[in-house]
Amino acid sequence: MANSRIENVKDQARETATAAGQTFQEAKGAAKEAVSNLGQQAREMATRAGDRAEETMHSVGQGMSSLAGTLRQNAPAPLAGAAGTVAEQLDAGGRYLREHHFGEIGHDLTNVVRKYPIPAILCVFGIGFVLGGALRR
Repeated sequence: MANSRIENVKDQARETATAAGQTFQEAKGAAKEAVSNLGQQAREMATRAGDRAEETMHSVGQGMSSLAGTLRQNAPAPLAGAAGTVAEQLDAGGRYLREHHFGEIGHDLTNVVRKYPIPAILCVFGIGFVLGGALRR
């Protein structure tokens, strides 16, 4: 009789351990699925943000080209040469932004900084100074 009670306790312990193991496996599966879903959502959000940034960059490029055309048309006669030069540079910059992606622009920017490190650092300081002054107001 004592042996049968011991066997019953052992069987109950096995059943409890098996049930706990199954519950753990189910929870583990649910956690993996939740993490996978979160990862997928994060990738989708990053893709959408990247697409919006690309669209914005292309819009800025279009705006630069449009400004170049306006500058060419409305420049006073004495400044026509200088305005034409500025308009050409604006148009070239706008075309570059419309025709290239962030990866390409980043690669080009990296190459420019490597080729001209001192002017690049001075430009960054200048931009920081201007932004700092604008934000301080």
